[in-house]
Amino acid sequence: MKVKKNKGYFGAKYLLIAYLLVSIVLPIGFLFSNIRGGNVSEVLSSAQFWPMLKNSVITTVIATVISVCLSFALAWMINRSNIKFKSLFVVLFTMPMLIPSISHGMGLVFLFGDNGIITNLLGLNINLYGYTGIVMGSVLYSFPVSFLMFNDSFQYEDFTIYEAASVLGMSKFRQFLSITLPSMRRTIVSAVLAVFTMIFTDYGVALMTGGTAMTLPVYMYREVIGMMNFSGGAVIGVVLLLPALVAFIMDLRNSGINASGSTVTKAYKIEENKTRDTIIYIVLAVVIVLLCLPVFAFVLLSFVKQYPIDMSFSLETAKKLLSSGIGQYFINSVAIALLSSLVGTCLSYFSAYVTARSKKSVSNGMLHFISMLSLAVPGIVLGLSYVLTFKNVPIYGTIFILVVVNIAHFFSSPYLLAYNSLSKFNPNLEDVADSLGINRMRLLFSVYIPGTKATIVEMYSYFFVNAMITISAVSFLMNFRTMPLSLLIPQLESQSFIEGTAMVSLLILLVNLLEKGIAFAVKKKIAKEDANILAPPLETEEV
Repeated sequence: MKVKKNKGYFGAKYLLIAYLLVSIVLPIGFLFSNIRGGNVSEVLSSAQFWPMLKNSVITTVIATVISVCLSFALAWMINRSNIKFKSLFVVLFTMPMLIPSISHGMGLVFLFGDNGIITNLLGLNINLYGYTGIVMGSVLYSFPVSFLMFNDSFQYEDFTIYEAASVLGMSKFRQFLSITLPSMRRTIVSAVLAVFTMIFTDYGVALMTGGTAMTLPVYMYREVIGMMNFSGGAVIGVVLLLPALVAFIMDLRNSGINASGSTVTKAYKIEENKTRDTIIYIVLAVVIVLLCLPVFAFVLLSFVKQYPIDMSFSLETAKKLLSSGIGQYFINSVAIALLSSLVGTCLSYFSAYVTARSKKSVSNGMLHFISMLSLAVPGIVLGLSYVLTFKNVPIYGTIFILVVVNIAHFFSSPYLLAYNSLSKFNPNLEDVADSLGINRMRLLFSVYIPGTKATIVEMYSYFFVNAMITISAVSFLMNFRTMPLSLLIPQLESQSFIEGTAMVSLLILLVNLLEKGIAFAVKKKIAKEDANILAPPLETEEV
C-alpha cells in the first residue's frame, strides 16, 4: 500500500535520476570517449602546452593564496569588531560576484591598461598584461566566494573556549593560533579548493589581461571557438577536469573535519575597542574603494564619446548597442536566467528532498552523488562536453540547451542549500505522515516548502545571478540567435569597442543588483510572516 500511495513520488525520483544522468554524467563520458592516443601525445608534445600549464599553475597558486588570505582577514575584521553596518559591508564585498569574470579583466584594462584611466591620470604603469593582470583579476573574481564561507563560519564559533583560554592567561595572538585557525580548518580547506578550481578553469580574466602569458582555459577556448579543434580541446578539458576532481574528492573527505564544531554553546562576545574598530573601518573602506573602481570605470566609459580621445558626456554608446541588437541579447540572458532559476530550483530542491528526507538506499546514494558531481566539473569542460554529446539533438542551437547546461553547471550549490535546510526537520515526520496516510508529495507541499521558503528564494537567486554572468559553460553552445549578454563582452572587445563592453558589464550588474534587491525584500517579508506566526497570542484581561 505504501509503495502505491507514493507512486508519484517514486516516479518523479527516478525521472530526476535519469535526467541528471543524461545532463551531467553522460556528457563527461562523451568527453573521455572522444579522446584518442594521438590527440593526447599531440597536445602534450606541443611547444605551447607546458608553458601554458606553468602559467596556469603559477597564477592560480598566487591568486588563491592572496584571495583566501584577504577573504579570511575581511571576515575576521567584520565578525571580531563592533563596527556598524556589518550587513552592508558583506553585501559590498560580494558585489564582484554579480558580474562576469571577463568584466573584471576588462575593468582592470580600463583602469591600468596602456590607455587606462589611472595610467593616464597618474602616469602609473603597473605592467598589467601578464601574470600581474591575471592574478589581480582572479582575486577580484574569486575572493567573494571564500569570504562568504569564512563569514558564515565565524558566526558559529563557541566563545566558551575563548573564555577558558583567557582565564588560563593565553594571549589574543595565541588564542588566534591555537583556537581560531584550528576551528577554521575545514572552511580553510574548502575555500582553498573552491578558489583554486575557480581560477584554474576560468578563461575570462586571462583572455583580457593575460597578454602573451596564455593559460590552458584560454588555449582551449581559442582551439574550439577559433579553430573548431574539438579533439585537442577535449584533451585540455580533461587536464582542467583533473584538479577539480581532486578538489571534489578532498572536499568530501574534508567534510568530516570539525563536524561537531557547528553547535554554538555561547555566542562570541566582542570587547569594546574604539582604536581597533577605527582601523578596521579604514581598512574596509580602502578595500571597498578598490572593489568599486572597476564599477566606476564601467559607469564612466559607458557615457563618454570615445575613450581616451573625447571624454565628453554622450549617449552614443547606448545608441550603437541598441542599433546592433543588444535588446535581443538582453532578452536571451533574462529568459535563460529565469528558466534556469525556475527549473533548476525545482529540480535541485526535489533532489534534496529525496536524499535528505528518505532512508539510505542505492538509488538515493546515487542521486546524492550525481547532485554533488557538478561541483567537480568546470563550466568550460561541461560546455565542450555538451557540444560533443548533443550536437545532433533537436534542442542543440536553441535557448533550451543553454538552460540545461546552466542547470547542470550550478546544480550542486542550491542542492546543498536545500539539503542542509531539509535535514534540520524532525526525522520522524515521514513516519508520522505514513501512519496518518499522508503521501510524500503532499508532505512536501504542505510542510517542507512552506517551512523553507527563504532557502528556496536563495536557491532561485543563486541560479539567476550565475546564469546572467556565466561565460564558460555557454561559450561553445550559443549562436548569434541565442547569445546571452555576457558573451557580447569578448565580441565587442575584439572590435575595440571598449565603451560598449563597459556598458554591457554595467547592465549585467544592474540586473543582478535588482534581482538581489527583490530577493532581499521577499526574504524579509517571509521572516516577518514567520515571526507573526511564531509570536505568542496577546493576553486578554479577564472580565
